[in-house]
Amino acid sequence: MAVGSAIRGSRVGAGPMGEAERGDSAPRHHVTYYCARGHETHQAFAMGADYPQEWDCPRCGLPANTDAENPPPPPHILPYKTHLAYVKERRTPAEAKVILTEALADLRARRKAGEAIY
Repeated sequence: MAVGSAIRGSRVGAGPMGEAERGDSAPRHHVTYYCARGHETHQAFAMGADYPQEWDCPRCGLPANTDAENPPPPPHILPYKTHLAYVKERRTPAEAKVILTEALADLRARRKAGEAIY
């Protein structure tokens, strides 16, 4: 004997299927965007709405615009810098040598005094 729900096979909130039961969809304006790698992206916007001049390409992530002959160039991404690279930008080798000499003198003084340094 089957025990179950009388609405088996449908989901909660399911409504009538088809365009006639839902009504007509709003008029659409289709815009094509082009990225630097030659990908085309087709987007639909409401007829009276303003559409953006740039759109991110869903295939490669580069910016795209509506001009097929002149797509926007890929953004320039700076390479990752280490902490040491940033320090070297702020200090000259002479300044670094002075700071290192002071730090070593302090460390040697603390060791001489018997401080536990880990």
